[in-house]
Amino acid sequence: MARARGGGPASWAVAVAAAWVLWAAAVAGARSPAGRVHRHLKRLNKPAVKSIESPDGDIIDCVHISHQPAFDHPLLKNHTIQFRPAYRPEGLYDDAKSSIGSNNAGEKPMLQMWHRNGRCPEGTVPIRRTKKDDLLRASSMRRYGRKRHTVPNPLSVDPNMLSEGGHQHAIAYVQGDKYYGAKATINVWEPKIQQANEFSLSQLWILGGSFGEDLNSIEAGWQVSPDLYGDNNTRLFTYWTSDAYQATGCYNMLCSGFIQINSEIAMGASIFPISNYAGSQYDISILIWKDPKEGNWWMQFGKEYVLGYWPSFLFSYLADSASMIEWGGEVVNSEPDGAHTSTQMGSGHFPEEGFGKASYFKNIQVVDSSNQLSAPKGVGTFTEQSNCYDVQNGNNGDWGTYFYYGGPGKNSNCP
Repeated sequence: MARARGGGPASWAVAVAAAWVLWAAAVAGARSPAGRVHRHLKRLNKPAVKSIESPDGDIIDCVHISHQPAFDHPLLKNHTIQFRPAYRPEGLYDDAKSSIGSNNAGEKPMLQMWHRNGRCPEGTVPIRRTKKDDLLRASSMRRYGRKRHTVPNPLSVDPNMLSEGGHQHAIAYVQGDKYYGAKATINVWEPKIQQANEFSLSQLWILGGSFGEDLNSIEAGWQVSPDLYGDNNTRLFTYWTSDAYQATGCYNMLCSGFIQINSEIAMGASIFPISNYAGSQYDISILIWKDPKEGNWWMQFGKEYVLGYWPSFLFSYLADSASMIEWGGEVVNSEPDGAHTSTQMGSGHFPEEGFGKASYFKNIQVVDSSNQLSAPKGVGTFTEQSNCYDVQNGNNGDWGTYFYYGGPGKNSNCP
């Protein structure tokens, strides 16, 4: 019987067969759940110049500014990064009274938990690393980092639209004009979450268009979301969408879009410190505005941290201006066992308890067409179930336009 030697037909056939087996295994691996997880992690986590392990278990990757996720967007391939806004709004409140961000002896303020173990170098941006467990908690890989249609619509008269998808709100809002930005100082708490698939957040919304399928929204604030982050920490977050949360946009840096220029603050990282009931109170300040020259929407955190921008081409209605601004709280009420959730909003206490006990927004402002920050006119308030979560607004010399909001959720009046 003939025996194949060296590169004979039999050995060639064996090599081809082996190659087919390896290819089939690779394809199967790529299509397997583990393969999909690996692919998503590779896409989300960019190569780091330096990595910092936070005391809360996060890993913050310092990624070169030109390698951040924003530049995965096909329309940003040849984008020239704008390192500073052409114009900032005029008429900013002095934020020196805020507890977070006070600067002693020239030291950098401690704003996020990871700062305890280091900082990112200039020319990089800090990005919270996505871990395998983060993806495995998601309802689907495709939906990871996205939320469902959740914008409170205070103008809706349809009772079936209230608490849509289990989302409940306690907000202040303005509408009926053209708005080019908004600002607020937001009291920071750590509300308790009953179910892992629920969240509690406090934020501002910059809205354009109707509440239909073409809604544009830019959002920023703080949130507690066990489903997204795997813990109950209070975290800084942003969100954007140009089609009512259907296919565009995401939280933080989990998709292309937002361009970060700042090396100090990480989206999605834990805020530190936070307020205590009847104890020390801590605030964060957030400003979002449209640069009248370049048209991009910029975000500033605190007095000095200009974080980056959303390019105007991401949006349709917001390419021009916003038609509504909202400030306030939101929770998911999944109604476990058919009863209202006990997930807290704000501090978990009702507005009437006041300072040190109820959560608040103060110095809320809007940016007008002349790029001036001013007190909002005609502020309305809205909540679906005031026995569960409520809102009360006011005005004074120290806090400007403000409101207290929140509540415990399930209680004797909110079964």
